[in-house]
Amino acid sequence: MTYRVLNLYAGVGGNRKHWTDCEVTAVEWDAKIAAVYQRLYPDDEVVVGDGHQYLLDHHEEFDLVWSSPPCQSHSRFTLSGRNRTPRYPDMALYQEVIFLRQFFDGPWIVENVQPYYDPLIPATKVGRHLFWTNFAFYAEDVPSPPGFITGTVEALQDWLGIHYDERPTCDGNHDPGQVLRNAVHPDLGNQVFAAARGRPVERPDQLALGLPF
Repeated sequence: MTYRVLNLYAGVGGNRKHWTDCEVTAVEWDAKIAAVYQRLYPDDEVVVGDGHQYLLDHHEEFDLVWSSPPCQSHSRFTLSGRNRTPRYPDMALYQEVIFLRQFFDGPWIVENVQPYYDPLIPATKVGRHLFWTNFAFYAEDVPSPPGFITGTVEALQDWLGIHYDERPTCDGNHDPGQVLRNAVHPDLGNQVFAAARGRPVERPDQLALGLPF
């Protein structure tokens, strides 16, 4: 039986790189980024569209959901960086956590950056990421390389092990490196994905972090 995975806000598919034994549907809003993802993962079904609405309309079709909603309005750079213009945080992040808790039967993951505020719903912290899940897991962080913010596209691609010639940019951001900085490192993505499927890759003596909802 095919194991069906929904990969929302897929970007260039950092989290997805090492997933095996599954059929993936990826949803990405930006058509140029989606085209890169499709070339990297030609066997995946790629949908150019609104991941938030797609989850609502199609969640019953999948066995596992991974969602990485846009992080800009939650990032610490909102207070101290290029994005520091005051803004409301996008509450779609928490809407999806609540929705999945109530209406999805399989394992699910919602990932985002550590926010500039205390998370409104407790999550598991791994490095610069927060993970909301309905299963407990342990994962080893993959630290960001030196020059993570100012490094070249080539250096970021080497770090992720994801290479492409195109230079798509995120909506409202003219830096092609931001697409790569938004990615979950493939090794970390694989650890969380494996735990969701009951195939944890960590040492068995490690303590699990996080609480299942």
